[in-house]
Amino acid sequence: MKDRPWHAAVPMLAAAAVSTTRVRLGTQVATPNYRHPVTFAKEIMTLDHLSGGRLDIGVGAGAEGADAAVLGDPPRSLPERADRFAEWLGLLDHLLTHDVSTVRGERYSAVEARQIPGCLQRPRVPLTVAATGSRAMALAARHGQGWVTYGAYRRQDAPADWFAAVEKQGRRLDGVLAAASDSGGRPPGALRRIAQVALDMTWPFESPGRYADFAGRLRDAGFDEITLHWPRGDDARGMPSEALEHVAATHALPRKAER
Repeated sequence: MKDRPWHAAVPMLAAAAVSTTRVRLGTQVATPNYRHPVTFAKEIMTLDHLSGGRLDIGVGAGAEGADAAVLGDPPRSLPERADRFAEWLGLLDHLLTHDVSTVRGERYSAVEARQIPGCLQRPRVPLTVAATGSRAMALAARHGQGWVTYGAYRRQDAPADWFAAVEKQGRRLDGVLAAASDSGGRPPGALRRIAQVALDMTWPFESPGRYADFAGRLRDAGFDEITLHWPRGDDARGMPSEALEHVAATHALPRKAER
């Protein structure tokens, strides 16, 4: 992965924004590993204008690996990454909803940071928060318009185990939304729910029927969207190229009426 072609997200999204007219664009997910909220907020605002308000930004805490080490930072524990993400996301949200911001934090600060003219979408670009645990889900409940999870994915997981994990996470999110204190709680349908298929997760694509069943079970579990990795011919991961047709033929997931 590290030695293969890999282009920067923001200029690539800018090119896509001016080359398309209808499809929504965004990241899944951007992290604090090497993005400062002040500069990233300005980039998000600009992309929203370039795309005519078609931008969604997915954000997450970031994992250890090449992205985390490239700036020479020391390794961080899970609690440290969670603390950093909470501060990063809080400042990013503030910047995107204020013309001028001065905020001094433990890790991130902004001094008279200007966001003029502001996002085209109001009050700001929608944020989708990656979360598998209650603490990150609380951030999704506070800041997010969407939630994305890849379940408790392990390569050896059987389909039943994977579905059990995402269903459990969905129930946990329901509880977190109900307990959200900033607005007296949010209903279960307040966040768009997205299931991410991991790069090495191949069983949903074994046949058209298998994929249709996969999408149907996620719909019944309350999910609104599925995100898939495009076929990667260089290492045979992602959605298999032969599965493109039956994925495209499967109906989009409708919102459940009770939500």
